[in-house]
Formats: sequence, C-alpha cells, structure tokens
Amino acid sequence: MSDRDNTPESHRKGSTSNLGETEASLHPAWLAFVRYCQQMGHGEIERLKIQDGIPVLVEVSRHKIKFS
Repeated sequence: MSDRDNTPESHRKGSTSNLGETEASLHPAWLAFVRYCQQMGHGEIERLKIQDGIPVLVEVSRHKIKFS
C-alpha cells in the first residue's frame, strides 16, 4: 500500500483556502476567462482554444436569457 494521500490539499483536514492566493497563482488569461464565465451567468461556450495550458480564444459563445 502507498502512504501517499491523494486527497487535494484544499480538502485536507485543517487546510484553509485563501482566495487571494488562488487568484495570485492563476495566469491572467485564466482569471479573465473565469470572470467572463461569471459575467455570462448562463450560456454555452462551444469552442475554447487552449495553448500551453492557457485559454487564448473563445470562438463561439451564446448568452442564454431565462424568462421564467
């Protein structure tokens, strides 16, 4: 058996998550993409171009507006 704990560090007992540290560790392109998703609220992203692990382009996005 392995002694390695596969539980993510953020889920381990006694570990605290700091949003500021998370934002500081994310590439600015990822932060921009996450903010775009938050602003969109509901919708679809059909094609997301990723280069070297970083989002670089969204070709098609649709914003859905819920009336009910």
